[in-house]
This record gives sequence, structure tokens and C-alpha cells, in this order.
Amino acid sequence: MEFMGQNFLLHSETARQLFNICRSEPIFDFHCHLSPKEIYEDKHFDNIASLWLSGDHYKWRVMRACGIEERFITGDAPDYDKFKAWARVLPYCIGNPLYHWTHLELQRYFGITKPLSPKTADDIWKSTSRQIKGPNFSPRAIIRKSNVAALCTTDDPVDSLEYHQKLAADPSFQVKVLPAFRPDMAFKPNAIGFTAWLQKLADVSETSVDTFDGLKKALSKRIDFFAQMGCVASDHSFASVPFRPADNNELERIYDKVYHKKNLDSCELEKYQTALLTYLAGEYSRHNIVMELHIGALRDNSEKMLQQIGPNTGFDSINDRQLAESLGLFLSHVEATDSLPKMVFYTLNRKDNDPVITMAYNFQSAKVNMQFGSAWWFNDNITGMQRQLRDLANNGVLGNFIGMVTDSRSFLSYPRHEYFRRILCNFLGGLVERGEYPADFDILSKIVNGIAYQNSIKYFGVKI
Repeated sequence: MEFMGQNFLLHSETARQLFNICRSEPIFDFHCHLSPKEIYEDKHFDNIASLWLSGDHYKWRVMRACGIEERFITGDAPDYDKFKAWARVLPYCIGNPLYHWTHLELQRYFGITKPLSPKTADDIWKSTSRQIKGPNFSPRAIIRKSNVAALCTTDDPVDSLEYHQKLAADPSFQVKVLPAFRPDMAFKPNAIGFTAWLQKLADVSETSVDTFDGLKKALSKRIDFFAQMGCVASDHSFASVPFRPADNNELERIYDKVYHKKNLDSCELEKYQTALLTYLAGEYSRHNIVMELHIGALRDNSEKMLQQIGPNTGFDSINDRQLAESLGLFLSHVEATDSLPKMVFYTLNRKDNDPVITMAYNFQSAKVNMQFGSAWWFNDNITGMQRQLRDLANNGVLGNFIGMVTDSRSFLSYPRHEYFRRILCNFLGGLVERGEYPADFDILSKIVNGIAYQNSIKYFGVKI
């Protein structure tokens, strides 16, 4: 069989037909970590390493696992040497999605079909270096080539959104670059840097934050601003969803400790987080902003490397905490005030797929739609995607699914959408080929085009 040829991952005629139907659908990347500044400035990258390896902790993890020294990963080694190190490692990543993503990116952006290895590294370096200097490899050009209609970046409440404003005012770039509200720091009062962040929040919101009520008002003002800038999504990441209610008097006492730089114990922290998350859910509902919850990451496990090179550098893993009960209590708590927003749930531990799907469906209504999000992070692979699709089909409504996101910091990550679409079409094609669903291409076309693009645009309310 041809290596990653036109029928890659498409194991039936029906799968191939379905992929031809949806392959040209645009992309709405409603969760990514691209820099709006880099999109606006539209500066060319120096080489494939700076475009490919910088910030990619997926690659960094496997490079460390293969004994590559840190200077060739996040250190000061020349870009060429970092690229050569990646080329040495990649052939051993058999079965890893990084192997497939790497070659999809080489094929789709550079027209290079030969596998990357130590034998081909020099030729591929020369070819990509020559092409990167051309007009088709600026951030905006890559986004256009990838057929992206809209994307949501990930933004702190204290961000000015300066570059979102500039992009919105630029008639030469028609792709919608929307902010997404990500108040991670607000939930980490014990963290280093919280006090400085709190002062920034007070400054940008022009609101005193010396009380818990003041903190909520400040965040509400920033949500108002984000909404004015086109924000349709918020995002939160928790090891497990917090739920420990407290009355207002107790919350003010807890926040007084926060404001005066005193660490909270675990019980106080959970009460604080529960109250804040509940409040923000209501604010998202008020603005029709979708609330995304990424659940189950155990972050920054290596204290040594956290101190040396910082967070988001490849030292995270899957958490195995229980979450169904606390999630249900939280959702019921918010529902009781009639302030549930639309929500998307991503689970990092596959054992949590069915608990989260079945819990979310307890809170579906004509007004509020709950979505089980795409296979995330360590599940962003063939088996993880297949399991996500199967579990959603088994216990939910797969035809309403809002599809894939890149969750990436790289401008070359958009072939991940093609990867997902191939896996989706193969999954649906298998159902048809086995006689589990009729070969009705009128409805099948609506399903695959919906999941590929149309459902997400409608769900988030983005006008293209």
C-alpha cells in the first residue's frame, strides 16, 4: 500500500466517497494557541525548525524519550541541528500521530512526499528553506492556504486584544481571528505571579479588586470587552471540576486572605474556585459565549524542569481523578439559577468519556446544548479519535458533533483537520459497509459536512 497516499486511513469505498464530500469544507478552529501578534505582523519564519519545532511540546516529549539533549530541544543549539535531531527521532515514532502529522505537513505545504529521516534530512532542509523564503509561508498565507474561515485564539482577561482589533480592521485579511476568554490565573490565587496579575486586572478594568465582589465585577467588565471584540468562546482547564459551595460571607473572608497574599488551604481554594466558576458561567450565558472545559490534565510534573524552562514544555500527563459527581453537582448548581451556558467538555482520561457524555446529556434542553469535544491532547491520535467518535455515537448524537480543533501553537497544524476528517469518514464508512447505517448519501453528506465545519459555525454563532 502507498505510504500516506490519497486513500490514507480510508479503508472502504464509502469512506473514500465521504471524504471526497467533506475534504474541501472550510475550517473553523475554535480552540488554538496561535499568536494574534504573529498573524497581524505576518513575518516570515527563518526555516522549518523555527516554524515547526518552536513551542511544540508534543515533539519535545518524544525527543527527550529518545535521549536528545535539551539544548537541541528548547536550548540554544542552531535551528539546523534541532531539525537534524528531530529527523533522527521521527523514524522511531511508528504509530505516533506525530509521524503522520509531520508527513501531512510536508506533503500539503511543501509538496514533499519522501519520509523524513537522517538520510533525507539535508534534502528536505534545503527544499523547505528555499520555499519558506517565498510568499506562501507567512502566517497569513499559511492560514489562507489551509482554507481557514475563522479561528479563536486563547487570551488572558488582562490582554489588550490590540492585535485582534488591528486584524478586524484590516480589509486585506478576511479570516476571522476571534479572542477566547481564558482566565486561568484567576483560579490560581496561590500561584507565583497572581498578585501582579490581579493588579493588571484592576488596571485594565478600572475596578477595585480588594473584595471578591470587586474581582467578579472586574472579570465581568473584561468579558463585556471580549464580547465586543467578537468573543464566542471561553476556556477553562481543571484536573477535576471543583464543587464546594460557600456563602457570600465566607467567600469574602477567603478572598481577604487571597488579597493579602495568604495561601488558601485545599478546602478554601475549592470554595473560591467553585464560586468563581459559577459566576463566570452565568456571565457566559448572558453573552451567549460558549464555555469550554478541558478536564483531566496533571500539569508541570517535573518541578526541576518547571523552574528551568517554565510551563507548557512537555511535562504534563493524564490525571486519574474522579470527576463525574463534582461535574454533575456543578452543572445542577448553575442550572438552578437558570444561567447554564452552552458548554463543550474535553476529557483527557479516556475512562471519563462515557461519564462526561452521559452527565452532559442530563442538562440538554432547547435552550442549552452540551457538546462532548474532540479527542484532546494525548488522545489526538487514531485510537483516541476512534474511541471518542464511538463513545459519542453510543451515548450521544454524533451527527450534531462540532468536530475538530488544532489546540496548537504551530501555523502548520491544520492538516490535523484532514487527519480527523479521514478518521471520521472511515468510522462512518465502516458503519455503512457493515450494514449498520443505510448508504443514504443525502443525509451522510449533511453529517460529514456538519461535523467538518457547519455544526461548529452554527453552534458558536459565527457569521462568515
